[in-house]
Amino acid sequence: MTSAEVAVPARGATTIVERVVAKVAAQAAREALRTVPAAFKVPRGPLRPPRASASLRDRTARVRVVVELGYPSDIGAQCAAVRRQVASRVKELVGMDVPEVAVGVERLHSEQLDSERPGRVR
Repeated sequence: MTSAEVAVPARGATTIVERVVAKVAAQAAREALRTVPAAFKVPRGPLRPPRASASLRDRTARVRVVVELGYPSDIGAQCAAVRRQVASRVKELVGMDVPEVAVGVERLHSEQLDSERPGRVR
């Protein structure tokens, strides 16, 4: 029997759902925000981790990420870093092109303002 005569088994297809792409995008946003300069880090405290959603069509994903950032900081630079990291990691891990990453800033945290939270007045 020659190699041309060997039957090749039918190969299946891998289906990736939106939830998986969203989880990869949220983790990539966390990675991007960890690498920002120390002066722009979000103060310690109860923070919501980045959240993401995705819509898929063919082999492309459109992603929306919602983050909380430190203030004052270069918000545009941080959002650009999140966009780059999300597009890169989704392409690398999932194999989908990401032509659009929308970054929404849900809240700005200021160390000064967060420490002035209203407490109990005596």
